[in-house]
Amino acid sequence: MVRQGAGPWHHQQVYLGRFRVKRSFGGEDIKPILTASLASNELGWRTIDQPGYAARRMEALIPAFLLALLAQPGDRPALVTAILADRFARPWTVALAAGVAHAIGSVLAALAGAAIGPTLTPEAQSLLLAVALLAGAITGMVRTTLASRLDRWRFGPVLTPLLGVFVLALGEQTQFFTFALAAGGAPWMAAIGTTLGALVVAAIAATLGEAGWRRLPLRWLRHATSAIFLGAGIVIGLGALRLTS
Repeated sequence: MVRQGAGPWHHQQVYLGRFRVKRSFGGEDIKPILTASLASNELGWRTIDQPGYAARRMEALIPAFLLALLAQPGDRPALVTAILADRFARPWTVALAAGVAHAIGSVLAALAGAAIGPTLTPEAQSLLLAVALLAGAITGMVRTTLASRLDRWRFGPVLTPLLGVFVLALGEQTQFFTFALAAGGAPWMAAIGTTLGALVVAAIAATLGEAGWRRLPLRWLRHATSAIFLGAGIVIGLGALRLTS
């Protein structure tokens, strides 16, 4: 059953079977939006009212930004950004090029998450985010080593950091976070959030340079971040498995 909301715009989700259909309506005009998903072998109806749907979609932006802001200092892209900023003596150019590289990777991860999201139940989407957080906690405890300083990459202050950071960021935890958040909805907000977070870290790394960046307490920061990810992953995972109220 679909009912009209009291506000100017009202959104409602109905879960039915495996098919995802969304329905939204406002005023007297009804624009169908139904969301459906199969959580068990039995066919059931579940209705969730969502007034302020557009505002709720924005909620993916802040978590994505914070996750990237916490995860990036322990990853290799930030270090190589600092190294290249010293080499080319153009920190802001290098930082912006690194930001573009992160943006491309985030968009690709968001597209993958948006593709798989409709096939998952809300509980499975939460469980995916929990797995991403737990994976981030584990990788954060391991010190990352930079196999190459890109000394032989001579493509200038724009292409070198753009290509180098893009390659190093592939498969890193920030992209896993983007993928998981995008699967839960609002993929573009997830991509924008992680891109902005990564850009902030890249700008700091480029400004400090390699020596300044290495002087930061990165080891303790990685451990603290891992603890945060571990706690959040456990809480979200238990909630997804319905083991907590």
